Amino acid sequence: MLTLNVNGKQLTTDAADDTPLLWVLRDSLNLTGTKFGCGMAQCGACTVHIDGQATRSCVLPVSAVVGKKIATIENVAAEGVGKAVQDAWIAESVPQCGYCQSGQIMSATALLQKNSKPSDADIDAAMTGNICRCGTYVRIRAAIHRAAGTLA
Repeated sequence: MLTLNVNGKQLTTDAADDTPLLWVLRDSLNLTGTKFGCGMAQCGACTVHIDGQATRSCVLPVSAVVGKKIATIENVAAEGVGKAVQDAWIAESVPQCGYCQSGQIMSATALLQKNSKPSDADIDAAMTGNICRCGTYVRIRAAIHRAAGTLA
């Protein structure tokens, strides 16, 4: 049995050590907000926070996160930055199909937790690797700027 700190709670799983964190979250812990996209850490749909860092969970073995703080989209609004990002996402009408949005929001939240006044270049760098097949990148950038302004 592995004990994980997920969204501030100690949760246990009997998953094998090499099981990707994504599948432990979705299948063992029933936290389905984190999505499977590519399975190669290239699309960003599976992004979660590990000790505050935006991290792709589809290729990360669950054994690598024992003793670390894992945050998922289900709990991102519990902190002010995550709530501001989610509110900005709605205000800017970012989602279309919505599939990538949990990963996008997790990456944007990690950015704003480190850099409260990001430039367009900062946003582009932080969001690189988060693919939106609907092409809402302009609205994503606007939402990040809106959230930063709300937090200022």
